[in-house]
Amino acid sequence: MRHINRAGFLEALESTRRNFQKNYFAMYSSHLGGIVTDPVLMQMPVDDHVVHRGDGIFETFKCLDGHIYNMKAHLERLAGAARSLAYLVPCSLEETARIVIETIRAGEHRDCLVRILVSRGSGGFGVNPYECPQAQLYVTATALPPSFMKTHPGGAKVVTSVIPIKPPFFAGIKACNYLPNVLMKKEAIDAGADFAVGFDEQGCLAEGATENFGIVSQDKRLLFPSLDHILPGTTMLRVAELAKALVKDGRLSGIAFTAIPRQLVITAAELIIAGTTPDVTAVVEFDGKPVNNGKPGPIQQALSELLNNDITENPDIRTRVFDAL
Repeated sequence: MRHINRAGFLEALESTRRNFQKNYFAMYSSHLGGIVTDPVLMQMPVDDHVVHRGDGIFETFKCLDGHIYNMKAHLERLAGAARSLAYLVPCSLEETARIVIETIRAGEHRDCLVRILVSRGSGGFGVNPYECPQAQLYVTATALPPSFMKTHPGGAKVVTSVIPIKPPFFAGIKACNYLPNVLMKKEAIDAGADFAVGFDEQGCLAEGATENFGIVSQDKRLLFPSLDHILPGTTMLRVAELAKALVKDGRLSGIAFTAIPRQLVITAAELIIAGTTPDVTAVVEFDGKPVNNGKPGPIQQALSELLNNDITENPDIRTRVFDAL
């Protein structure tokens, strides 16, 4: 085995270049103090506690047609998680927003997926967080995948997960310890489904690997799980707000965050998914049985349209990155 010195390091990195890295546009690293656009340089230290302990938090959101959607909500949730875990975040929310914008610009793609990661930082290989003198900030801009319904217009297949859901404290923090989420996604793929969803110890609906779930009940209520044992998804919260228009015009009778027993899920008029990349997705099969006769329902379609208009047209929730074409 060869020993790589400083001079040979870049040459060794070059040999790691892979085709999928063409989807990596730019990365900011507070560890390096700047932005890189070469994918093989998008690295972080192995002694950063996010690498060997999962001790980090993150947010993911999208930039569409040169405008970031709902960044304020994501940054506020990130700040809340940082306070809960006592991170010494290296910059303010305003400075983080500026870094995000500069990173997207450096990547030169008007459509991209943005991930902000705050780690405990470097400081040895122990579990003691006080080994790390300073948290680190990383921002990436990568290719934006299409919304699920654009590539699967017939809707999604969902199975019940057997992976235990996270305790309330950890469920409410978007932490980098995603092993349960990884196993849920593996579970779905192995079962030939698109998504898996968990249920709590009382048998009530919880959440998926990276997405929130809700139902339209037979009495036309839009119901999402209680927020005390799931991650309060920014898309879910936005959809609930937008859904008030459907209450006003009579298509929904109400909106609530509440316990949703399995029986309500089984008998629901519609089962929907909400998330940054799924947007509003229709579930057409749950545990092998059809939902809404196996077709997307009218409420999902209406919510999808409302969200799409919000993403593309609402000036109050869009942050411009590039000058208009």
